[in-house]
Amino acid sequence: MRRHNGTVTAGRFAPSPSGDLHVGNLRTALLAWLCARQSDREFLLRVEDLDRVRPGAEEGQLADLASLGLTWDGPVVRQSERARLYDAALASLAGRGLVYECFCTRREVLEAPSAPHAPPGSYPGTCRDLTEDERAQRRRERPAALRLRAGTATFTVEDAIHGTYEGAVDDVVLRRGDGAVAYNLAVVVDDAHQGVDQVVRADDLLSSAPRQAYLATLLGATPPTYVHVPLTLNVDGRRLAKRDGAVTYADLTAAGVDVLGAITSSLGLDRATPQELLSTFDLAAIPREPWVFVPPT
Repeated sequence: MRRHNGTVTAGRFAPSPSGDLHVGNLRTALLAWLCARQSDREFLLRVEDLDRVRPGAEEGQLADLASLGLTWDGPVVRQSERARLYDAALASLAGRGLVYECFCTRREVLEAPSAPHAPPGSYPGTCRDLTEDERAQRRRERPAALRLRAGTATFTVEDAIHGTYEGAVDDVVLRRGDGAVAYNLAVVVDDAHQGVDQVVRADDLLSSAPRQAYLATLLGATPPTYVHVPLTLNVDGRRLAKRDGAVTYADLTAAGVDVLGAITSSLGLDRATPQELLSTFDLAAIPREPWVFVPPT
């Protein structure tokens, strides 16, 4: 396995166990596996179970990935078992004055005027400079979330498909008002702790990469190389979802669809097992436009 400074490097796939994976998720998983294996990285599976969890979903997802022919290294990691790491990262940031309490609701953030050139929904810094008396008053009204006190408005990342990408950075939530660790902190801590230096995921998450990479640098980690691959859409041009019909591995297989064949065809590849694809796969040659998936009727 490839090593950097004596540490095993890796790619990963990190689904949320809220339901069955659909064919778009499986396509991204295959691409993540191919990118990792072809570059002699380990391939890790991480279950991001901090939010909604449907009983049995994790087992079903792992079974579908195995049925597709994907293998992974080491045990499956679950975010729900890693609170100690998130607490330590949060304490490190707080000890440097990089954390502050925020009492804004999601609606208040969306309705507040953003800074010039900031994307819609960016946090405008409403609670950034509250006095201690103001914070004490707000605490009596609602529990506080914890936000990052960002020191930059933008950050630049490298993406194997999109090239050099500069995106907005705002004061992201690190811990929610209900006490749960926020996704942006958890994913950065996990990737750094697991040696993940290649992140392959759908390109609807490209705009999240700069803030996550910036947070990684604050925690002393080197940001990963990103590979944001084209999204899978439904016939209406919206992001594919399980409500779009027969889109899961089980449903498609029951309808007589060769799931692996459909995915490889969408990538311009011959039908082959993942292992067989390693000798011919070329990331630069995959289609750059979204895959519009039409469920069988």
